[in-house]
Amino acid sequence: VRFAFFTGSPEFSKRHAGEARRAGAVVIDLSGGLGADANARLWIPTLDAVLASPVVSAPTGEPQSLFVVPSAPADVAISISAALAPAGLERLVVTVLQPVSERGPEAIEELENQVVKLLAFQPVGQTVFDAQVGFNMLSSYGPESRIKLADARARIANESRRYLAGRAPAPAIMLVQAPVFYSHAFTAYAEFKAVPELDDLVACLQRAGLKVARAKDEPPTNVSIVGEVRPVLRQPERDPGIETGVWLWGAADNLRVPAATADAIAEKLLAS
Repeated sequence: VRFAFFTGSPEFSKRHAGEARRAGAVVIDLSGGLGADANARLWIPTLDAVLASPVVSAPTGEPQSLFVVPSAPADVAISISAALAPAGLERLVVTVLQPVSERGPEAIEELENQVVKLLAFQPVGQTVFDAQVGFNMLSSYGPESRIKLADARARIANESRRYLAGRAPAPAIMLVQAPVFYSHAFTAYAEFKAVPELDDLVACLQRAGLKVARAKDEPPTNVSIVGEVRPVLRQPERDPGIETGVWLWGAADNLRVPAATADAIAEKLLAS
């Protein structure tokens, strides 16, 4: 096996990635389980034109055999910061609305069941989230939940900080659990040293491989961008009260964006 893609649970990746590497495979991890490995290299190939992947030293005499694909929201934060840094970006704040599919099929089923029962005025099950996620927005899960929203937020922040490595402003991250099934929506506030030209910002974002909808197009939503392999943004908008502030709105397919990045990593390695 030339490439082993780990796309399941973080625990599975931690248990079996070492075996795959010892067998000679290049491991490409999408699960988030291997990001803490000192020899792991985060990589978004479509971003190479504006910010190269951070260099990681493999053990002496060994080829680089572990690559980590940033999560879709980390990809968004990294790409926006890297794209706008040449335009004088001073700070970036990203708020991400997370779909339940990030937590697997059980979470999808729980949201579906909650919606049906809430409409029928019946008690809802809360096995996954230990909270009502249907028709609701959550900043944290219930105390009995086996999963923590704070862990997902920490992963986004850690991947962003490691990838940018001081070369562009590290984004502040907020993560909210939304009552949707698929795709992340996000809003980002960017503040600059001087008043930027919005057309210049669009060009910077496109140079970083992000897709920016035309002014006459409908703004992207978590429904409309399904199948897109890169995050999609609407046209930047100026903040009404801060002249150097700009707002961005967009969405990213939480399945397709990481999968396309993993494919791109393998293609780059095959071509090298």
